[in-house]
Amino acid sequence: MFTIGDFARHGRVSVRMLRHYDATGLLHPAHVDPATGYRYYAAAQLARLNRVIALKGLGFTLQQVQDIVEEKVATEELRGMLRLRRAELETAMAVAAVRLVQVEARLRAIESEGHMPTNDIVIKSVPVVRVAELTATAASFAPDDISPVIGPLYDELFRLLDAAGVTPTGPGVAYYEDAPEGDGRISVHAAVQVSAPLQDGVFRVLDLPALDQAATIVHRGSMDTVLPTAQTLARWIDGNGYRSAGYPREISLECPENRDDWVTELQAPVTRV
Repeated sequence: MFTIGDFARHGRVSVRMLRHYDATGLLHPAHVDPATGYRYYAAAQLARLNRVIALKGLGFTLQQVQDIVEEKVATEELRGMLRLRRAELETAMAVAAVRLVQVEARLRAIESEGHMPTNDIVIKSVPVVRVAELTATAASFAPDDISPVIGPLYDELFRLLDAAGVTPTGPGVAYYEDAPEGDGRISVHAAVQVSAPLQDGVFRVLDLPALDQAATIVHRGSMDTVLPTAQTLARWIDGNGYRSAGYPREISLECPENRDDWVTELQAPVTRV
């Protein structure tokens, strides 16, 4: 038999946790001295402790853990619970990975302030371009809100174009506007150049207006890391006698399978101050 302190050390948990498990009925001591109230545990109880810790680590509630270890949950039900929890953890990992990339982009933006070269920023006019597009609304212009919207839009757009026999004739053109409902919401347009007739249907074909003046810069890498490039462009606009006249368009010049090899031109509409 082990004292509660010894059992806690062997189980790699705290004494406080063992007392809590005792109070909730998850793991009672094998023996309690009636005179002193000291708790004692048997080595065989380590197996139950391990199961409790493992199930807690998967995110189950204490009540769910108790039902499982006491075999009140049928095997098939347990499989379903574990599959659901696995899916939840995979989703959380994917979200965390995206957030990590965005945090790194913010850090690079901070570290590159005043250091990124601006000699590749060009002022040019952009002609009218005919595009096919799908549109949806994002909660804001933050990457966390834009990325989950624009990716599926492009997937669906290319599927619809293929089904309609329409072949893109140029690069993708993502552009943004303030949504009519306000509250910081953004209308997200996932578009690609085409030569099809103007139409409204499962997708829309329209002529995207020309830009008389656009400050342009080329970003190399995933759009999840575009922030330092976009802010370099913004600082150049502010420091060279221009004023922004809308959200930048994103022209997908190269989109290989590896997103880190993407090449995207940002076209920010501007006017002279």
